[in-house]
Amino acid sequence: MARSSSGFVAGLTVAAVAAVGFLAYQASAHVPDTLGKPQVKKSPGAGASKAPRDKANPAALPGDSGTGERVVYSLGDDRVWLVGTGNKVERTFTVMPGTVDPAPGTYAVTSRTAAGTGSDGKQVEHIVRFALSDGVVFGFSAAVDGSTPKPDASKKLGGIREARADGTAMWEFATINQKVVVVK
Repeated sequence: MARSSSGFVAGLTVAAVAAVGFLAYQASAHVPDTLGKPQVKKSPGAGASKAPRDKANPAALPGDSGTGERVVYSLGDDRVWLVGTGNKVERTFTVMPGTVDPAPGTYAVTSRTAAGTGSDGKQVEHIVRFALSDGVVFGFSAAVDGSTPKPDASKKLGGIREARADGTAMWEFATINQKVVVVK
């Protein structure tokens, strides 16, 4: 009896592994090519439009930027909004983007590191990461020396540099799983 039981269990295991492999293949075959891929910065033009803006107040929260507590990052304006309860903007500030942009969409904070070294060799603090695509990590950080230099255009960089005070505000606001909405 033990011999047939082990054969039966082995057969079930093989069938389960095959089913999981088939389902994984099906899932990957139906993912759009653009999902989660970084997009190289392009000047606004034909194609998808920017989220609606208040022309009288360019620092106003973009329309169509989601609901609930969230970080909103505008690619076209190089600006971030920290949005609290009741859709109330708690803080907004400009940033220096990397050389590659994350695709517009909704993400979540995946990791945080108190201090490290940026791709430019500068010491950075309050690193808040929200996406990874094609080997490029997207996240916010502040240089300890307060600088926000333009990144090296010869590299694929997803770091978004902010002033130290803004980095502190981001660190306090954007904890793990905090929603991050990227708009054009």
